[in-house]
Amino acid sequence: MSTTEHPHSPTWPDGPMLALGLETTGIDPDTARIVSAAVAAVGGGASPETTTWLIDPGVEIPAEATAIHGITTDQARTNGRPPAEALTEIINALAEPLRAGLPLVVFRAPYALTVLTRECTRAGVTFLDEVAPVIDPAVLDKHVERYRAGRRTLPALCAHYRVRHDGPNNATEDALAAARLAWRLPRVHPSLAAIPLAELHTRQQTWAAEQAAGLQVHLRRTDPNATVNDAWPLVP
Repeated sequence: MSTTEHPHSPTWPDGPMLALGLETTGIDPDTARIVSAAVAAVGGGASPETTTWLIDPGVEIPAEATAIHGITTDQARTNGRPPAEALTEIINALAEPLRAGLPLVVFRAPYALTVLTRECTRAGVTFLDEVAPVIDPAVLDKHVERYRAGRRTLPALCAHYRVRHDGPNNATEDALAAARLAWRLPRVHPSLAAIPLAELHTRQQTWAAEQAAGLQVHLRRTDPNATVNDAWPLVP
């Protein structure tokens, strides 16, 4: 699939969108395993439709991760799906809407989408041909309000832009909150609404690289060897 606008793709920012949320075992996208996932179809005048998965990651879920999302190793082993089955369904849930031109909303996409592609590799599941167009509210917010002080977590952005977030660290609620941000941001900052989806995807690649470079400069004030990967929307 190319990033060229699909001939029947809905208008941005008023049309339907998909949103992806994940809860995992850790913070390193190369090694983290997915514990729960949600894909939400939102917008276009319809009520949100969400599909969720609880997955047995095949490893112990660290206590620190359980403290964040509330899912224990025993819960995942008892009630979770095998990764290959769940991942196949997740990819299928994303593939056709992306082919039809719908945007995929992922907060901090390089983490979530890199985790997803690494998990697919481990499980022998074919990943998406191309992931585009993606809307990453974290990148958009940092671009349009670069110098705003304060945290830029998903709950913090929801508070700043006055959108609902019904439960942090829950894959479904995080996906829905990210989608609300994607709807809200171009209304607060109309310059974003004027950018066609395919171009917005490309611009986010540039903006994310600039943001990574800025973060690297900041980190090197205390760690001369600090490096920040600038790949977006996922690390190859």
